[in-house]
Amino acid sequence: MGFGHLLNEMTAKPGEFAVSWIVLGSLVIMSIGSWYYTVVNWLKNSVIRARAEKVIRTFWDTPNPADAIRAMEEQPKNEPFSKVALDAAQAALHHQRNEGSRLVESLNRSEFIDRALRQAVTRESAKLESGMTWLATTGATAPFIGLLGTVWGIYGALIRIGATGQASIDAVAGPVGEALIMTALGLFVAIPAVVAFNWFVRMNRDTNAKFDSFAHDLHDFFATGSRVSDATGKR
Repeated sequence: MGFGHLLNEMTAKPGEFAVSWIVLGSLVIMSIGSWYYTVVNWLKNSVIRARAEKVIRTFWDTPNPADAIRAMEEQPKNEPFSKVALDAAQAALHHQRNEGSRLVESLNRSEFIDRALRQAVTRESAKLESGMTWLATTGATAPFIGLLGTVWGIYGALIRIGATGQASIDAVAGPVGEALIMTALGLFVAIPAVVAFNWFVRMNRDTNAKFDSFAHDLHDFFATGSRVSDATGKR
């Protein structure tokens, strides 16, 4: 008696076990999605974190701003820090080219660059959130979906026991035990999703902090022509 036996019964009586099939299918889909986003986000975050310091250092260590921007353009399309730097550079250039226009009158150079940087950081931060909703939803709902399967399975088992008139412990233990497997499956799906979600939240928080720090230095550089931190000698 076990999960294999439960599957055999569900296959033999698909109509009677329709709810159980729906629950099982939902848990399988949620588990596949959770593991997919876990692997994809782990690879994505690992690559971003591994390249972050190198990209930032490349930008600041390049003496010529034009060469620094060219180095950012050569970065992979999915590298976020270079995209933030390019947006800041494009905003500064666009503002410079429109001197004397209503754009310059309504927003000074600092405000225009700041707005571009905020949009860039928000965009790149949103990309880090891919799959997080799925992981959170799976972690929160999978145990209850499994519990629904258990309740329905126990209900069906009790109906069958009542119909046969056998109420011994041997007759009750098997069907009820099989129904409880659904709860175990729900936990098996939910726990990895919760662990992955909390892990990625921490990783994203660290990456977002680096976004903010880099954007702050970029704002100083493109708004004033030099990093404020350079002038103070703190970095």
